[in-house]
Amino acid sequence: MVYNKTSSTDWYALSDERIITQLGELLKQNRLNQNKTQQQLAEEAGIDRATLSQMENGRAVNLITFIQVLRALQLLHELKVFIPQAESSPLQMLREQSTKRMRASHKRSPKSDKDSEW
Repeated sequence: MVYNKTSSTDWYALSDERIITQLGELLKQNRLNQNKTQQQLAEEAGIDRATLSQMENGRAVNLITFIQVLRALQLLHELKVFIPQAESSPLQMLREQSTKRMRASHKRSPKSDKDSEW
């Protein structure tokens, strides 16, 4: 994506709504850089032009719509920031994978001896 004025943005200081607005502005700038109209991009992404307009104007959309627009803009590679880079050996990665958590669980309270039936 184009990282002009937003590249030095402190994303943690922004509200969720402002982040959505920033993402919409970035998508719009990329669309314009590729010299595409909203109608052209919407058709390529398989969405309605009004949906794209709302997106560019800071309205929240679902994740699949966002991905469709990124795909149409050929910006899917920008999602690589969500994939951790492996710095381990293949053997170490295999060991780590076997211990990787598959789901979250509630905290368990320690059982007291009084609760035991033994």
